Amino acid sequence: MPDTSASTSRFPRWPGRSEATRITGLLRKEAVGGILLVVAAAIAIVWANSPVSEAYFGLRDFRIGYEPWHLDLTLGTWAADGLLAVFFFLVGLELKREVVAGDLRKFSTAIVPITAAVGGVAVPALIYTAIVWSEPSLRTGWAIPTATDIAFAVAVLALVGSHLPTPLRVFLLTLAVVDDLIAILIIAVFYTAEIAILPLVISVAVIAVYGFLAQRYRTLFREKAFAAWLILLPLGFVAWAFLHASGIHATIAGVALAFTIPVRPGKSEPSATAGLAEEFEHRFRPLSAGFAVPVFAFFAAGVAVGGVEGIIRAATDPVTIGIVVGLVLGKPIGIVLSVRLLTWVTRVRLDPALKWIDLIGVGLLAGIGFTVSLLIAELSFGAESLHGDDAKIAIMIASLLASILASCVLVARNRQYRRIALAETVDEDGDGTPDVYQSPSRSS
Repeated sequence: MPDTSASTSRFPRWPGRSEATRITGLLRKEAVGGILLVVAAAIAIVWANSPVSEAYFGLRDFRIGYEPWHLDLTLGTWAADGLLAVFFFLVGLELKREVVAGDLRKFSTAIVPITAAVGGVAVPALIYTAIVWSEPSLRTGWAIPTATDIAFAVAVLALVGSHLPTPLRVFLLTLAVVDDLIAILIIAVFYTAEIAILPLVISVAVIAVYGFLAQRYRTLFREKAFAAWLILLPLGFVAWAFLHASGIHATIAGVALAFTIPVRPGKSEPSATAGLAEEFEHRFRPLSAGFAVPVFAFFAAGVAVGGVEGIIRAATDPVTIGIVVGLVLGKPIGIVLSVRLLTWVTRVRLDPALKWIDLIGVGLLAGIGFTVSLLIAELSFGAESLHGDDAKIAIMIASLLASILASCVLVARNRQYRRIALAETVDEDGDGTPDVYQSPSRSS
């Protein structure tokens, strides 16, 4: 086995100050979103199991919309198909930025998170399928334990990882972006039953117009927020509505629209100018993290457990077992094993600032599968089936277990890195007292 301390191609590369600042800001915002998500889900669970639970389910199932456009939907469906499109729009923007100007633009920095994401999807899916294999009707849920909730995971990391090295944070964010892309492809390919061609063609045409305008008038939309709201937003809604009518899950429209947004500034603009994609991230992230995702979690997480009998049923359901084992064990095994295999068969190495125990902590953290897992659970079993309810219970239990286990590992590692930071303290003025803490550049 090759020496993993030496490297010819390392990941992640130590980011510059501007990249670190962007990641820190992203972590802060995502942490807030993760907390709101958990609060919304907790309210839904308590309400759905309270004496006034009928009010919750009545609200979730209340229908509103225009039927001729196939938009006579329940509030729960509006949240899953509509509000989550905003979340996936942000995912698309992040993915395009990573591909065009981030860690995914070069093979040497992209290969590790891509490999980790693929392993983190494949192993949980195989574990779930093996557990439910004797019941073919349950195999449709194979993709439920494959997703990572970036907002929830980053919220945990922000709380327990004040001294963890920046490359570890970069790895988690890049891994989550690739993981989201795989989840998007799974939804588009495996959870689309029938496709209506005409609405799909119209949706693609509208997306093309949206992209042309975003590229042609990028300066206008960046400098004048109202122009984007008045021009691009209506076009985006039309593209979403026709994609919904086509039979493809409408959240895919958010990703498709995001891919048309330019990342770099125009030729006539200073190179230091923020691109339209970055500007849109800044504008839309509060809407996604503060409203869209928490509202979806509120409508998706409300499950009537059904007392002791319901708990016993859920605990013995193969769906529950498959999801919990897939997320809590399958995710870290898939991520760590796939990266380990990569370092064995290629010359790619981890950044020397990281240890394999750090990767295990991130692998456990990736087992927090909330938002996208809840969405796939509804697509797999329906919003009102018993297996669908058990799947949601399993997702919440697994996410809680994964966050606890990851915290145990990362808190211990954070202590180690904090000691390193103290040991590397620089006394700049020579008065014998600590002045500046340097970021840890090596692991213990």
